Amino acid sequence: MRSQVLRFVDWTSPVPPVAREVLSVLPEAAADHPPVLFVPGLGHGAWAFAEHWLGHTASRGFAAHAVSPRAEGSLRAYVHDVVQVAASLPRQAVLVGHGAGALVVTHALARYPARAAVLAAPVPAGWSALGAALRANPFGTVPALVGAAPRLSRRQLFSAGLPEAEEYRARLVRTPAAVYRQVLFASPPAAPVGAPPVLVVGSPDDRVVPRAALDRTAGSFGGAPLLFPGMAHDLMLDTSWREPIDAILDWLSKELAA
Repeated sequence: MRSQVLRFVDWTSPVPPVAREVLSVLPEAAADHPPVLFVPGLGHGAWAFAEHWLGHTASRGFAAHAVSPRAEGSLRAYVHDVVQVAASLPRQAVLVGHGAGALVVTHALARYPARAAVLAAPVPAGWSALGAALRANPFGTVPALVGAAPRLSRRQLFSAGLPEAEEYRARLVRTPAAVYRQVLFASPPAAPVGAPPVLVVGSPDDRVVPRAALDRTAGSFGGAPLLFPGMAHDLMLDTSWREPIDAILDWLSKELAA
């Protein structure tokens, strides 16, 4: 299958330019590592990675960056922004997407030759995602059935013992219903450029992404998911946030050495 690095629609109907928010933390000492670009999911911004993962990634010798979704956009615009930011970095980047940001990353991989990719708690497209959301949070999800955006609950995103849960939830922004529908019913992405290694991480206790969905996503890339029991959907903000990012960076270091 040919990767869609350039598409006709990009020439006939270009994505409007915006001032993108990109947060960065650089390592104190130069290291021969690729930069890591984090892509948040719906409702989140670059701040969600700036809380813990950006600084920790930099402490491991990787230049760490996170891009926020544009305020008024679309799935296509989000993918465009990720590709543009990645292409602006001085070296071939590693793309790390969380939640719906993982879906954005899979589409970006068809247009950008990433060094590697990580899909963290990747939200599946289609009715399986909607069904899981209805079981975990029926009152917040029902609006999605009538064309509105869903409202994720605290217990879906955060562990019960997270002291900052309400603070984090207050920072979430409402996703336009049209964007949510685009993500929910997105077409399958084209084949990645250059076949980069892809790691899937998540939690079997995630109330947004079912365990079976993690298995399917990882299986589509020829592997199995790396699981962190007891964690909620927002792995990067959980009380145990250090475990998944260290595992991600350990995996990446091994891939780079191979």
